[in-house]
Amino acid sequence: MMKYLRYLVLLVIALGLISVALANREPVVLHALPADLAQLIGIDWQIRLPLFLVGFGGIIVGVLIGFVWEWLREHKHRAAAAARAREVQELRREVGRTTQPQHKKDEVIALLDTPPRKAG
Repeated sequence: MMKYLRYLVLLVIALGLISVALANREPVVLHALPADLAQLIGIDWQIRLPLFLVGFGGIIVGVLIGFVWEWLREHKHRAAAAARAREVQELRREVGRTTQPQHKKDEVIALLDTPPRKAG
């Protein structure tokens, strides 16, 4: 049921985007610099695009900037988590080393640990 609801929501969003695109098909001219500055520098870069592409492009650029901003903002949390993961791994290694039986015993202690033999 949730799968069909998700498809219905995506269909409504797609129809909304298509209707906005069809209503804003007229071309607009985008200039890279204001007219006075472009004349001063001598570079008048411009491009003609349909209006809906300008709007959708602005939304996409805004979302990408938001993703990058959040990724940079959460860097300290990721670094702290990585440091804790390294610390946990190091502690597990240390616990593994201390709980392993010692293979090589001192000979004197080994003689003392052996039970006495019965004579007879």
